[in-house]
Amino acid sequence: MNEAKEALRSIEQKYKLFQQQQFTFVGALEHCRENAHDKIRPIASIEQVQSYMEHYCTNSTDHRILLMFLDICTELSRLCQRFETLHTGTPVTNNFLDKCKTLVSQSNDLSSLRAKYPHDVVNHLSCDEARNHYGGVVSLIPIILDLMKEWIAHSEKLPRKALQHGAT
Repeated sequence: MNEAKEALRSIEQKYKLFQQQQFTFVGALEHCRENAHDKIRPIASIEQVQSYMEHYCTNSTDHRILLMFLDICTELSRLCQRFETLHTGTPVTNNFLDKCKTLVSQSNDLSSLRAKYPHDVVNHLSCDEARNHYGGVVSLIPIILDLMKEWIAHSEKLPRKALQHGAT
């Protein structure tokens, strides 16, 4: 469990750096959408960000920030898998884990996703179009991090036997 908690802390640190560059991230997505001639639909999936980076990203700053986002998503996906091996789970912890796995899925539709208080990532978006087009993708990581923290909090309350059972 300590390794999983440490991995989560490491991802949170990377996310703090990413969060400081949110305007760069949104700008990179905007540039890619322009290059793709895709200004109508919102950024709806991790897969779409990946495709934009591979096919429509034209400068190194945009590439770097999109890659940072994708790397964090990959690490979150790996952490979901690690959580699964720690214990068989309870209905509560399994629910958190299922939500995480769905959210981090490459093709999951993020367009209606919005982070709630205390996360103000969506509020930092400058205008209605930005909120409508990027709200889901900027909300993804904080929502998954919250679910993972809940998973850890509930898992730590389980009897030791339950935790050891899943680790064997």
